[in-house]
Amino acid sequence: MNEKIILALDLSTKEEVEKTILKFREKIKWVKVGMELFYSQGPDIVHYLKDQDFSIFLDLKLHDIPNTVGQALKNLCKLPIDMINLHTLGGSKMMSEASAVVKDSLYSPYLIGVTQLTSTDEQAFIELGFRGSLVDNVAHLAQLAHQNHLDGVVCSAHEVPIIKNICGADFLCVTPGIRLLGSSSDDQKRIMTPDNALKLGSDFLVMGRTLINNPQLIDQIPGETL
Repeated sequence: MNEKIILALDLSTKEEVEKTILKFREKIKWVKVGMELFYSQGPDIVHYLKDQDFSIFLDLKLHDIPNTVGQALKNLCKLPIDMINLHTLGGSKMMSEASAVVKDSLYSPYLIGVTQLTSTDEQAFIELGFRGSLVDNVAHLAQLAHQNHLDGVVCSAHEVPIIKNICGADFLCVTPGIRLLGSSSDDQKRIMTPDNALKLGSDFLVMGRTLINNPQLIDQIPGETL
């Protein structure tokens, strides 16, 4: 079973989910429930997937004032989830309070910080008014997440070596934008193949449409047990 891949269930209905997971039940451990699916199906889809023995990454990218994020996490962490994320741009106070809530919750999932979306390239980064380079900004946000007791970050595989060097080998790097050779990049900008991402130190590889449309490709992707 591949324990490195997180299958992104970027779907809208439970029927689509049921049909998709049948293809991967014996192949993968992790699935990702994002905004599209969670806002459509609500907490029931999380309970359903946990009943199917999957580890669940709830990808809602929380970003608000510290109290609001903390209260949201108190409710979300009542669900049987194994990983959840927030935006590091919310700042130290938000991350610190969020970490305390999550660590004290029933399931105590990994808390992961989003640095810069992998759909953001240098041009978009400049357009948003950030200073310095995109890579330096990601490294700074990762260090801030580490200082505020998060378990890791969501980042491009390109930035993993820098983040591991700053934050340590145990600091998790969850990397979307993973594409097999010849696959469409879709709306991702900073992309990489699975083999190269793993060589650079990625702990988890988030993959969606590429695998959902071609489930046989899962056997070509390394997936060492963590």
